[in-house]
Amino acid sequence: MAASEWLGLALTLAGMAFFFTGTVGLLRFPDVYTRLHALTKADNLGLGLLVLGLILRAHSWAVAGKLLLIWLLALAASATSAHLVARAARERGVKPWQRT
Repeated sequence: MAASEWLGLALTLAGMAFFFTGTVGLLRFPDVYTRLHALTKADNLGLGLLVLGLILRAHSWAVAGKLLLIWLLALAASATSAHLVARAARERGVKPWQRT
C-alpha cells in the first residue's frame, strides 16, 4: 500500500470515530441544544475527514471535486437544519439545560 492509501485509511477511520462520538453525544446529552451541538460539530468534522480520506483514494479530479461539493452541501444543510430545530425549540419554550 502506498503512503496516500494509509493516510486515506487513517482519515476515514478518524472520521468514523467522530461520527461515533456525535452519536454518543446525541444519546447522552440532556437537552435539544447540547444534542444539536454534538451532532453538528462532530458530524461535520467526521464527514470532512471521511471526504479527505476518500479524496486521497479518488482516481480523478472530477471525483474529488464532487466529494468536496457533497461536503460543502452537507455543511450548509447541517447548519440550516440545526438552526431551524433550535429556533423551533426556543419558540416552544424549551429552556436550555442548567446544572442544578
